[in-house]
Amino acid sequence: MNTAAQDIDEIFLNPGEFHFGHGNTRISTLLGSCVSITLWHPRRRIGGMCHYMLTERKRSANTPLDGRFGSEAFELFLQHVEAAGTRPGEYQAKLFGGGNMLSGPSGGQLEIGPRNVAHGRQLLASRHIALLAEHVGGSGRRKLHFDVWSGDVWLAFPDGSDAQIKTAHG
Repeated sequence: MNTAAQDIDEIFLNPGEFHFGHGNTRISTLLGSCVSITLWHPRRRIGGMCHYMLTERKRSANTPLDGRFGSEAFELFLQHVEAAGTRPGEYQAKLFGGGNMLSGPSGGQLEIGPRNVAHGRQLLASRHIALLAEHVGGSGRRKLHFDVWSGDVWLAFPDGSDAQIKTAHG
């Protein structure tokens, strides 16, 4: 689909934010140790992106979902998947981020990024969602654009020599 720039609905996610949509929507974000998951339904051409900072928290049943936590951002995805009359296994996922951006008191790297990545993989596997590609780890920041109309993800990673790139085909 050829989409003119003026027809694109641009959404920018800050840490903890989430968006699910359709049509000519481009969702963008900037990542360090945080993780973004994109979900896309290839037949319906709907999907979304989350930007979470930590894996999970203790939460009571009446506490609203908070997209800063991977488990709760994923629950937001599941709510939108159900509302669209679709099933999680019909979606394709891509996973980004999890860089080592923070140092601990002794100067060593904190493991926030790698924990976020592992948690994202586990959440997707728990619902049998195909993980088609990932760009994770390393120490640089990532700029991400997800075109909901096509499922394409565009990534800028200027410090990218030490990140792991993986696709479903290799």
